[in-house]
Amino acid sequence: MIIKKLENISFEIIADCFLKSFENYYVKIPTDKNYYKERWKIAKVDYALSYGMFDGGKLVGFIINAIDTRNGEKIAFNTGTGVLPEYRGKRIVKSIYDFAIPNLKTNGVTKCSLEVIIENSKAVKTYQSIGFNICKTFKCFSGEIKLNANEKMQLNEADYDTFDWEKLPNQHLYSWDFSLEVIKNGNYKYYQLINDNLVESYFIINPSNAYLAQFEILIESAGCWERLFKGIKEVSNSIKIINVDTRLNKKIDFINSIGLANTVNQYEMEMNI
Repeated sequence: MIIKKLENISFEIIADCFLKSFENYYVKIPTDKNYYKERWKIAKVDYALSYGMFDGGKLVGFIINAIDTRNGEKIAFNTGTGVLPEYRGKRIVKSIYDFAIPNLKTNGVTKCSLEVIIENSKAVKTYQSIGFNICKTFKCFSGEIKLNANEKMQLNEADYDTFDWEKLPNQHLYSWDFSLEVIKNGNYKYYQLINDNLVESYFIINPSNAYLAQFEILIESAGCWERLFKGIKEVSNSIKIINVDTRLNKKIDFINSIGLANTVNQYEMEMNI
């Protein structure tokens, strides 16, 4: 078996291997290949800095890296790792990283990061053995917003440039796919919730899949979280919230109070190279 970069491998081959690798996974994943083509493009995947293990020309394992500069560091974010079921137990992920790290360093990357489901202890141990350390813990939620929304909230639809991103709270606690650098390239709608003639909170949502990318309180007052989620409910009654940092206690407490199910939990892990 040999390891090669994925830059000259067709998207169809990569997507087929990806979907086969994630059959019977901890959570049900989308099966539409176009979803991944768009998602990886928005996340800034670089196939020249992504890698695959090949057995006689057949792609059997891969690491798909999004590349971007964050806080002055060039980071390779592993947006997808997979190995075909019949090839597991052969330390393929470690072998790919052994190949990839020198090449990433040559191309100016100083840090690798990834997300892994906490219950997938085998994968967590594999990444730790490679040199990754846990840096964030996330909770994910989905379901219908169970709030009595009799009164209409005052919502202003905005756009990316409306926001002063440097002043918005908790930006460093969002995961890669919901960071400002990725959101600006995606299919998102932006809303501000007005209370007493002031912008009290905001939320950003993808109308096609109901992913709530960001939501924050800007002015704390009694009932502010309830007003925010009543506003969200006006746009989409059912939502998916991916990767809420567990340090955000008020946010998580309110999410739990409105009947959303905690679907899965993840670690973010990173490694300096």
